[in-house]
Amino acid sequence: MSEENITRINIDDKELILIGTAHVSKHSAEQVKEVIEAEKPDSVCIELDEQRYKSIVDGNKWKDMDIFKVIKEKKATLLLMNLAISSFQKRMAKQFGINAGQEMIQGIESAKEHDAGLVLADRNIQTTFSRIWSGIGLKGKAMLLMQVIGSIFTKETISEEELEKMKSQDMLNSMLQEFTDSFPKLKKPLIDERDQYLSQKIKEAPGTKVVAVLGAAHVPGIKQEINNEHDLERLDEVPPKSKIPKIIGWSIPILILTVIAYTFYANPSAGIQQTISWVLWNGSVSAIGAAVALAHPLAILTAFVVAPLTSLNPLIAAGWFAGIVQAYIRKPNVADFEAISEDVFSVKGFWHNKVSRILLVVVLANLGSSLGTFIGGADVIRLFIENL
Repeated sequence: MSEENITRINIDDKELILIGTAHVSKHSAEQVKEVIEAEKPDSVCIELDEQRYKSIVDGNKWKDMDIFKVIKEKKATLLLMNLAISSFQKRMAKQFGINAGQEMIQGIESAKEHDAGLVLADRNIQTTFSRIWSGIGLKGKAMLLMQVIGSIFTKETISEEELEKMKSQDMLNSMLQEFTDSFPKLKKPLIDERDQYLSQKIKEAPGTKVVAVLGAAHVPGIKQEINNEHDLERLDEVPPKSKIPKIIGWSIPILILTVIAYTFYANPSAGIQQTISWVLWNGSVSAIGAAVALAHPLAILTAFVVAPLTSLNPLIAAGWFAGIVQAYIRKPNVADFEAISEDVFSVKGFWHNKVSRILLVVVLANLGSSLGTFIGGADVIRLFIENL
């Protein structure tokens, strides 16, 4: 059995065997099988959380998704980001004729085959995203969305040599490398905290011999953290939402309404001009966002009509209404949910699949409405100053 990419650690009465893998490497999956067969561990730890584990073992998960519930619970952006990340990984895996995450699947299968306990050792991906999201600021959020959605458009292929180099990187980190360079704070929630979380879960795994299947980027950090105690509850905390976005969210509409009301009082014709400008800028830019997503004409019209109103209420968003209309008119069927894991391989697939198109309608109509709010708001202020 090759010891390449294998790290052995003895701690107290336990032997921990860490396998550093590439998430799209056939060799990694074969090595996982060999190591578990040879070592016959009491437990197998895999770098998955409950959510990603279910998505791997339950091939029909998309069939059970309620797209209306996703929109109402404000999860469209998160789901679109997850699909984009999945697309990036699956395209690389497809290039080499294997399943993305095959080494994790192999870890699950080998654990069952040898009656070893299976430990889901990674932190919930939504918690990781929340901790990233809260620490990168407005500019960072915009860049992150562009980076992730931009990954949909890349047709990049990689060589076997480059693939082996990826064994030194976490899958998420490899995709967000450029972004990580721009925002060093990203490394803490994406890599460092997960190193701590994984090391604690591996250390607490039942039995005296534990095999851990990990993205190789985590192995150095786990070796460093394994002798330290880590508070999993603290690492699992979702940061409290900042009050600043809420204050800004309510301040803008209050300011706009106050300015328009005062202008109507001082100069009714200028007030009418302001109102028309607000409606046209908000409605048009939101409708353009929906149109870019190839929304149904009624969904585009919905975005145009509701954006000037939803922009005055931070609790609702134009994209939700446009997305719900799109979902009613172009309701996804079982085939769309089944095909989404394949359709996300390409830009055309993202726009063709009814499920991902609904998500695009929600996200792009919302982005358009936000942009329209700033442009329309600036024009309202301009007209106010001109008519003082």
